[in-house]
Amino acid sequence: MHSSPLDQQARQGKWGWLVLLTSSTTLICCALPIVLVSIGAGALSAALFANLPFLVVMAKYKLWMFLASGSILMFSAWLLYRPGRSCPSDVILAAECQNVVSWNRKVVLASSLIWLIGFSASYLALPLYNWLG
Repeated sequence: MHSSPLDQQARQGKWGWLVLLTSSTTLICCALPIVLVSIGAGALSAALFANLPFLVVMAKYKLWMFLASGSILMFSAWLLYRPGRSCPSDVILAAECQNVVSWNRKVVLASSLIWLIGFSASYLALPLYNWLG
């Protein structure tokens, strides 16, 4: 049984939301504590880690989180920009298809920016600070 191009686009949209969720977790686990400490709210960061134990687990396995979310992000971008993608020739379906593609691009772009902010805060901020300092 073949699925329509619109159904395929909708499935790809689900990947986009998964990417947004996983890239957001990297921001919460790794960038948020650094930002809080940087603005002088270290006590708030400590309270968050004390009261939300999953943050400790996320921070402990941040390398794996970044690898997994980065891989999902790259796969989602490949699905979105791969060669040979096309929308149906029907006018109504083509308009819906373009709408879904537009939203998918926005979600992948937002996810990429969130992932880059988290990565920069987790892995680049301290070496850059030490290099400049």
